[in-house]
Amino acid sequence: MSMTLTTRQVGDVTVIDANGRITLGEGSTAFREKIRELSASGNKKVLLNLAEVNYIDSSGIGELVSGFTTVTNQGGSFKLLNLTKRVEDLLQITKLYTVFEVFDDEPAAIRSFN
Repeated sequence: MSMTLTTRQVGDVTVIDANGRITLGEGSTAFREKIRELSASGNKKVLLNLAEVNYIDSSGIGELVSGFTTVTNQGGSFKLLNLTKRVEDLLQITKLYTVFEVFDDEPAAIRSFN
């Protein structure tokens, strides 16, 4: 299954709803391009909703870190929302859970940007 990314604005926060798999190739490339596009157009508050992401590999993890770095280096914030158990476990194992701000509640995540 391929990756689909849709964006929506909630106030001044850009929410990216990811669906599918973030893996080497198409999924990670689409994700990287979306983050670059948002950064280039000045979006500094990015919330990645992973509720519909059923699988992420090491390349996908790399893209999460890359996205975080890209947005942070532009003076912005990059946060994660609705991790599935599998993705949460992977972030725990790789010790990246402490790098990202992670939320289970979208309104709380949106408020955290202010």
